[in-house]
Amino acid sequence: MWFRFSILLPLLITLAAAEDVGFIYNGFRSANLSLDGIAEFTSNGLLKLTNETRQQSGHAFYPYLINFKNTTNGSVFSFSTTFVFAIVSQYPSLSGHGIAFVVAPTRGLPGALPSQYLGLFNESSNGKGTNHVFAVELDTIQSTEFNDTNDNHVGIDINGLKSDKSSPAGYYEDDGSRKLKNLTLISGQRMQVWVEYDGVNKRIDVTLAPFKVPKPKTPLLSLSRDLSSIVNREMYVGFSSATGSVLASHYVLGWSFKINGQTQELNLSQLPKLPRIGPKKRSKVLTIGLPLILVSLALAVVSGVVFFIRRKRKFAEIVEDWELEFGPHRFKFKDLYVATKGFKDKELLGAGGFGRVYRGVLPNNKLEVAVKRVSHESRQGIKEFIAEIVSIGRLRHRNLVQLLGYCRRKGELLLVYDYMPNGSLDKYLYDQPEVTLSWKQRFKVIKGVASGLFYLHGEWEQVVIHRDVKASNVLLDGELNGRLGDFGLARLYDHGTDPQTTHVVGTLGYLAPEHTRTGKATPRTDVFAFGAFLLEVACGRRPIETQSSTSEDVILVDWVYSCWSKGDILEAKDPNLGSDYVAEEVGLVLKLGLLCSHSEPEARPTMRQVVQFLEGDIPFPELSSLSLSSSGLTFGHREGFDDFAMSYSSSICKGFTQSTSVAESLLSGGR
Repeated sequence: MWFRFSILLPLLITLAAAEDVGFIYNGFRSANLSLDGIAEFTSNGLLKLTNETRQQSGHAFYPYLINFKNTTNGSVFSFSTTFVFAIVSQYPSLSGHGIAFVVAPTRGLPGALPSQYLGLFNESSNGKGTNHVFAVELDTIQSTEFNDTNDNHVGIDINGLKSDKSSPAGYYEDDGSRKLKNLTLISGQRMQVWVEYDGVNKRIDVTLAPFKVPKPKTPLLSLSRDLSSIVNREMYVGFSSATGSVLASHYVLGWSFKINGQTQELNLSQLPKLPRIGPKKRSKVLTIGLPLILVSLALAVVSGVVFFIRRKRKFAEIVEDWELEFGPHRFKFKDLYVATKGFKDKELLGAGGFGRVYRGVLPNNKLEVAVKRVSHESRQGIKEFIAEIVSIGRLRHRNLVQLLGYCRRKGELLLVYDYMPNGSLDKYLYDQPEVTLSWKQRFKVIKGVASGLFYLHGEWEQVVIHRDVKASNVLLDGELNGRLGDFGLARLYDHGTDPQTTHVVGTLGYLAPEHTRTGKATPRTDVFAFGAFLLEVACGRRPIETQSSTSEDVILVDWVYSCWSKGDILEAKDPNLGSDYVAEEVGLVLKLGLLCSHSEPEARPTMRQVVQFLEGDIPFPELSSLSLSSSGLTFGHREGFDDFAMSYSSSICKGFTQSTSVAESLLSGGR
């Protein structure tokens, strides 16, 4: 009997797949789904796609292939699905990254990455027509590389994460007003989604609504698109989710799906409950009666307790009324103190003219951070400075170190950044490092920093001038991707306006000559510093070094120019590269460094052009046609060096060879 049943079982499954498949899960207590990654079922029947783990993804798929059309070249059948989900984040205004309903040729989506890729694709597969993937994303992070609408949107994705159509999350009430009512995906509240494909009219409708609100008549998204060339004859259906640097949990409470027909509505009353968020509600006896009983005793001691606490408070902070609007970006000093183990020396990552930087782990969410401590007692315009810090905290780019927020206490300002496990780039370039970066790794870092600067100058809502681009301010993440950090000296201004004159701040060797003359920082001054950075990375030498034999300063750009003028610019490359490098790429970087180091601002390329040169989108011009001269380059460096050195003491200038900041402090100069 068992032998005959084992023969019939595959046939029964095949016959079931050939019919109009329909299934419903009112909770997942005994569901037969295929899970991978960190996806799991909870004890009360929730499908938990991700948990409080950074940079991970989870998948859950219906375990059997589903027929979406009769023949390979046929038209896709109509299908519809509905599900209830919830996203619970550790922060009220941050999450990572989202949930996607997926129709895909494979289960588990092998090779897919977490974070902005949502567990669907990776850098190489994203956007390829051979993916044959249809998805509807519920995304809580704005990724500029995918042209996302905002950090709270719904999108229809076909073979990639640049949505064919997207909209801020919300729904249209059935009152004829056609006014979108917003929904916050990371609110922790349950929401319901309907996805419908009309195989006759070739139209995709996506509808969103709060839990227990009937399906709105007007979809949030409608897209006319024939999926027949996208969806194969047999496909899997399911969900994908991913986390990033911020911890979040993604839940699915119920799911229904149907081929060739309207999907069965979920029984909302049978769906499992979400885990309780926040403290348990107290009874009225405890919240009203007990305080009344204790009030007389409290009044007797409250004045003495308050006086004692104010005198003895260890973690006193400066909080002024105008800071209340920046609440989500302000950290408690106590949390930073605990995170860094009391700012112990063993947690120290680095120190310099800017202050001291410590590694920390935030106690409430275990997020690794870097905490920078600097003085702000001499700072003028601290209100405007904090406003800029909060604005910079909204920058989102894969090649920028995320500024998470700040804290003020007594005479200190503390800036909190994402932690970069591999530290700063300069330690891999100088002083006989234990690990030497290959040319492939260096070129990847160069292109990454260029992309980040282009985003600051032209792609964000305001123009951001970094003012301190150098190798020590480029940090490396776990995959050795270059990320530009340290925005303590950055300036912001609106597109189409001129930047204001300010005090000269920055690091000697990277300062553009016009900046030292006028005090005005522009995107061109950042390009000049980037030119010094290019030569620094390619040559493995600092912009200005003192020769031990002659005690004279050697200016790097002059030396590279001399190699170029002799017809062998590759002589300037870092000897530690050995023979494992691409000569054309090294030559391009060295020549581009010379071009960016031109003393005339208008002769330098923009960061958009720099990115195009590095990506090979446009040819690099012949330097001879630009009338590039040794005097023009030397003028750019020597004038900047001499003018700036005259305005500071000799003790400061002496510390230049260590490439430390020569501003009086991070906060002493006008912004």
